[in-house]
Amino acid sequence: MRINILQHTSNEGPGAIVNWANLHHHDIYIYHPDQFGIIPSASETEMLIILGGPMSPNDNLPWIHAERKLINELINENIPIFGICFGAQQIVKTLGGQITKAPAKEVGWGKITRKSTIIPGIPSQLMVLHWHEEMFEIPNNAKLLFSSKALKNQGFLLNHRTVGLQFHLEPLLTNIREIVINDYSYLKDSIFHQSATEVLAQTIPPENEKYIFQILDYICE
Repeated sequence: MRINILQHTSNEGPGAIVNWANLHHHDIYIYHPDQFGIIPSASETEMLIILGGPMSPNDNLPWIHAERKLINELINENIPIFGICFGAQQIVKTLGGQITKAPAKEVGWGKITRKSTIIPGIPSQLMVLHWHEEMFEIPNNAKLLFSSKALKNQGFLLNHRTVGLQFHLEPLLTNIREIVINDYSYLKDSIFHQSATEVLAQTIPPENEKYIFQILDYICE
């Protein structure tokens, strides 16, 4: 299977998603639309991964609109889509939902609670990395998957093929280091009140990779 990944900033890569793809012998192609303006076509996309980034879906940039055109085509064709943070927001915006300022800035490690058992193998609580201050609406006909104490809409499932997560399950240790050393100033004013040192000292739950594998397996069934 050809997996096209849209990466929007140099310090937020696919992390454990690459491990999942390699396990299943899938082919990965990584695009940087914000830098080069190149978007894959729907005809060459068997699965789409949309990663995070510092921009907003509300920004009026040509490549952001081009991404949403692709997302719309793939949803209509029932192609698996997995969106993370900005990526999840892009899916929602494509479907006509609103992206707004969250009631609290979540940056750092924090717990989320599972709200649905539709995807098997996910525990009732997870410790995950948050790196955002905007939030999305849950799309019509989508199922709420996760919530945090500060933000109800942390994840959704649409039509068995599309998942959007506001938080990050994908980072491996080197990814966490890359995010923090380059964007540590973003920790300011977060409700978690964690320093860069504290974020780096947090052990990544080893089972998080297992859970992202469960989600990716589910939407590809």
